[in-house]
Amino acid sequence: MTSLLTAAALAGWVDAVVGGGGLLLLPALLVAAPGVPVATALGTNKLAAIAGTSTAAVTYARHTKIDWSVAGPAAGLAVVCAGVGAALAGAVPAGAYRPVVLAVLMAVAVFVALRPQLGVVALPERRTPKRVVAAVLVAGGGIALYDGLIGPGTGTFLVVAFTLLVGADFVHGSAMAKIVNAGTNLGALVVFGLAGHVWWWLGLAMAVCNIAGAAVGARMALRRGAGFVRIVLLVVVLALVAKLGYDQWLAR
Repeated sequence: MTSLLTAAALAGWVDAVVGGGGLLLLPALLVAAPGVPVATALGTNKLAAIAGTSTAAVTYARHTKIDWSVAGPAAGLAVVCAGVGAALAGAVPAGAYRPVVLAVLMAVAVFVALRPQLGVVALPERRTPKRVVAAVLVAGGGIALYDGLIGPGTGTFLVVAFTLLVGADFVHGSAMAKIVNAGTNLGALVVFGLAGHVWWWLGLAMAVCNIAGAAVGARMALRRGAGFVRIVLLVVVLALVAKLGYDQWLAR
């Protein structure tokens, strides 16, 4: 139990900085509760995650300016799309999408590594009406649907999407990502909860630790800036690639 709560706190920190906390918390939950149905693990994880992402979102909103015209509609759409994804969870075998996610993550890692200035400073000239619509649809639609289905790396995908599409720096991109991620967690949690796939007491205990980690992570990201977030982003993406690659080719 102690190791699971520690994982929840670390996951909250990672999620608050750049996303990808599920990389820590989901495996920890599956190890701590052998035989738990995947849907129940996902649902319980969402209960912890929504507490952490909401805490991080409030922290960012209090200390930095958020582009609500992008984050607001994307979060609203995300509630619906993540709910749809959660309803489909288990219907699509992991092997069907894991290679695609791996390829996208590897492309993100290479792209970010080769462009050291990406996300370090904001590029407001990229924020055109068409790009705003694209950001809302990509973040609140496609990425949210993915998060409801399984979700490793959702926060990371959101940060990169806001950076590339509307020119946010990594700190402001992470702030918007937390708001949308709170929406995806809410949509998925409602569906998993109605289906009985949430261990409420365990999830609430994990949520307390997730909140603590998220509060520390959000403040650290705000204090240390975009360069720090960029480094954490690269580390998380590489860790996700390693984890998914292991699941795809070695864990058989």
